[in-house]
Amino acid sequence: MSFADTLKTLPGVSHLSAIQLLDAAGEVVATIENKPGQAGSLAVYNHLAQLHGAIDGDAARHGLELYGEHTADAQANPGKHPNIDRLAGLLESGQSLRVKQVFAQP
Repeated sequence: MSFADTLKTLPGVSHLSAIQLLDAAGEVVATIENKPGQAGSLAVYNHLAQLHGAIDGDAARHGLELYGEHTADAQANPGKHPNIDRLAGLLESGQSLRVKQVFAQP
């Protein structure tokens, strides 16, 4: 399944303006915003957090599968897809990130 098709199966994120990824110390290490170029990653990370409770090794593995064809492109071009690179790094390091939802203003 292509990434575009996968996105259609994930829960909507129109209620979010962003998600923040927090390390073990509670520090924000990344923010994924609900804007063009990041909305797909927002949907993936939000879905992973809902299913797994955090972005850990299992969630990272699942996320790399969800990104489909973009995962191979990220592996071939480090730095081109930072949100995919982050999942691969978490898988290798065994670390995890907590997810904090930032809700859109009505």
